[in-house]
Amino acid sequence: MSEIKILTDSSAQLTPEEIKKYHITVVPLSVTIDGNTYIDGVEITRQQFVQKMSESKKLPTTSQPPIGTIVDTINDLTKDGSEVIGIFLAKVLSGTIDAARQAVKLTGKSDLVHIVDSELTDRSEGFQVLAAARDAAAGKTIPEILAHIEKIKKTQRLHLLIVNLENVIKGGRLGPLAGKIVNMLNIRIELQMPNGHLKIAKKGRGKKFSLAFDKRILDEIEANKEKIKEVGISYVANGSTPQKLLDLAQKIKDINSKIDVLVRETSPIIATHAGMGAYAILYYTE
Repeated sequence: MSEIKILTDSSAQLTPEEIKKYHITVVPLSVTIDGNTYIDGVEITRQQFVQKMSESKKLPTTSQPPIGTIVDTINDLTKDGSEVIGIFLAKVLSGTIDAARQAVKLTGKSDLVHIVDSELTDRSEGFQVLAAARDAAAGKTIPEILAHIEKIKKTQRLHLLIVNLENVIKGGRLGPLAGKIVNMLNIRIELQMPNGHLKIAKKGRGKKFSLAFDKRILDEIEANKEKIKEVGISYVANGSTPQKLLDLAQKIKDINSKIDVLVRETSPIIATHAGMGAYAILYYTE
């Protein structure tokens, strides 16, 4: 029986329960650390990766899914005549979406497969995936679902606090500007991704900067509390969820108890570039 199926990559922040409930297909990226390559979510868990990263002297590397894997996945999902909406992490962060577009061409199924650049990653990508899956389950058409995704993209927000610049500098994602600030004492930076472009929004020193970051985001949520239904807090930490982030989630619930807040480790792909201690707050308005 044909239907509309949802495809994404493993950088999307989705719980196992969400993936199962909405029958979402996830194509995993891979990570290499200390000479060993692991398939994200298949051969290594998020916690295992962070443990290995904390012990490694070299920056891990990440790889997009092989085109052949995406081709096989598309062929499998469309063999019953179903259409597919594939939502992937921002092009600026990975070549995954280009690989997906190439895979569509190779399968000759461009009439059945619709590829979307989420312009973000993590829970923001997850918001789009979940919206598409819920819309499909509700019987909406492909144009309706794609229009809904675009609407979400226009108001989505990512605020990422990086407290240790080592990984993001080595990864080269910030360009020459990063080299100018790396030697500043105890520097921390806030990254944002407006329209899919990574930029340094603010920089400062120490815990004072982190506290101001939290307050600013809470003020944003307060100002939009009736328009926000979901917030994601994703983090990189070795061990259990930092109490600070659980407290932050509670402050959001105190603003509006109807807001769903998911606090969860980010994927190895994002952890590699964000580094230890980083955390992000993600939401969109309706």
